[in-house]
Amino acid sequence: MNISEKLSPFDLVPDDRALAIREALRNAIVDRRLAPGTKLVESEVGELFEASRTVVRAALQMLTFEGLVKTERNRGAFVSNPTPEEARQVFASRRLLEPGIAATAVERITDAEIDAFRHHLQEEVRFMNERGPAARRAEIKASGDFHLMLASVAGNAILQRFMDELVARSSLVIALYGSTGVSRCGHHEHADILEALEQRDAARAGALMLHHIDHIEADLDIRIRDGLALKDALDI
Repeated sequence: MNISEKLSPFDLVPDDRALAIREALRNAIVDRRLAPGTKLVESEVGELFEASRTVVRAALQMLTFEGLVKTERNRGAFVSNPTPEEARQVFASRRLLEPGIAATAVERITDAEIDAFRHHLQEEVRFMNERGPAARRAEIKASGDFHLMLASVAGNAILQRFMDELVARSSLVIALYGSTGVSRCGHHEHADILEALEQRDAARAGALMLHHIDHIEADLDIRIRDGLALKDALDI
């Protein structure tokens, strides 16, 4: 089971099991295996993870707090289905935050961290050259991870948590509105940003990040995409 290599939902205390279920569902949502609008039935999730409804409800509440799940009275829980306006707000928020994060990272990044980014870009290329839905999901995740790595280098834990949520919400938006079916978080643009970081050019790093976010948003349209059934998406 590839979604729970770090956390197993089985044989854990209730709180840990709720966290594990939240992790598994979150990964399935962010990796686009569960499409926006998919209903998350407590009894079905509980059966898949051999967990009580109380534990499942706690996991869904965590995802609701993150904005990845919406709970509707008398209808249940659904993978969030962002509207076009909400999609615009996600990228407007990223425009406000990420150029500053990139500029701050210029002042803090170490040679070891630059090497880690180089290795990450190599992984992005590897996923781009592979075929199949698993490789595509890995490519999309790697693209988002680049931005999370940058937030980590910037050294602001609060901003890092914001970015974790924004990248997750961006994955939902791309799943719903992405015109190509893949993230257009271009590898070459990541490489350009890394070059600016290496050169300690804060102004260029910020400008490149802004252009990069514009490029991602420009790839969006309003087509709806089908996702997998809950059991298939969770790969249990």
